[in-house]
Amino acid sequence: MNQLGASGIPFLFLIDFEAARWIVEPLDTLNAKDIAFNFNGKGNTANDAVLPSGKAVWFEKYPIAYDRYLEAFREVVAQQRNGNSFLTNLTFPTRIATNLSLGEIFQYSSARYKLRYQDVFVLFSPETFVQINDGTIASCPMKGTIDAHLPNAAQHILDDEKEKAEHATIVDLIRNDLSRVASQVQVERYRYIERIATPTKDLLQVSSRISGRLPEDYPCRLGDIFAALLPAGSISGAPKNKTLEIIAAAEGYKRGFYTGVCGCFDGCNVDSAVMIRFIEQTPEGLLYKSGGGITVYSDPEKEYQELIDKVYVPLHRNDKNTAWPALQAALA
Repeated sequence: MNQLGASGIPFLFLIDFEAARWIVEPLDTLNAKDIAFNFNGKGNTANDAVLPSGKAVWFEKYPIAYDRYLEAFREVVAQQRNGNSFLTNLTFPTRIATNLSLGEIFQYSSARYKLRYQDVFVLFSPETFVQINDGTIASCPMKGTIDAHLPNAAQHILDDEKEKAEHATIVDLIRNDLSRVASQVQVERYRYIERIATPTKDLLQVSSRISGRLPEDYPCRLGDIFAALLPAGSISGAPKNKTLEIIAAAEGYKRGFYTGVCGCFDGCNVDSAVMIRFIEQTPEGLLYKSGGGITVYSDPEKEYQELIDKVYVPLHRNDKNTAWPALQAALA
């Protein structure tokens, strides 16, 4: 990344959660059959394909048993009560079944950031990691989710003390992270609401925007900049190092590229995303990985439901009557 950035050569990059695997491909040699992407309307594929009118789609999800989730939840909270973490992002894979292929899911999904890596995984993320424009680096962490159709949903989540504490922790963490690579770091917008459509219900997500100024030679240091910022604070927690140990012990699985970051350097600027809303093909079938932030104030039943709510595909279609049977959840 440093070499390509210094030369002004546009490239795509993917970095896994543990920053152990980096995939960096110049755009002029990138094969869309291997990696297809569209970030904010730019990429090697369009973001406007519409599901054929009348096509019946089925999608079933089978979440992890609540007892297993509760066990991990209690392990995390115990660590927090001992002062080892203030915020911990707890995730699990959900087994899903659908009549759509990974290619079709990618083709017909609509998202701010979407990417398909071979026939291995697909993501459609709403969350920006960092953007670099003319030397200004900005991050927009998303932390806080609620069903948009609940009465006074926006005001409820903005007033919720647990959500306030969780979001403040993440903003402070991101501000400190950006201070490692930039100067003049500031919070530009704090706790604003974004609406995200899903097939079964809309969700409201709370975000903030933090920015700073990079040194003039930042293009030749892009790899170093991302290495210093990873993993993303919104999908790890605070303090980072100890919280990562807690995550590994509680979750009991390797996240891989899920909750890593992907992005594109266009020769001058960078746009990147946190790799969430993530479906992976495995020998056991399709797995959809999701989760949320845990604090000592968290309610395990609500957090478990949030994990389930985040398992969806944002299909782009122009026929409201397209069949979409009720999503099924086997909770055992």
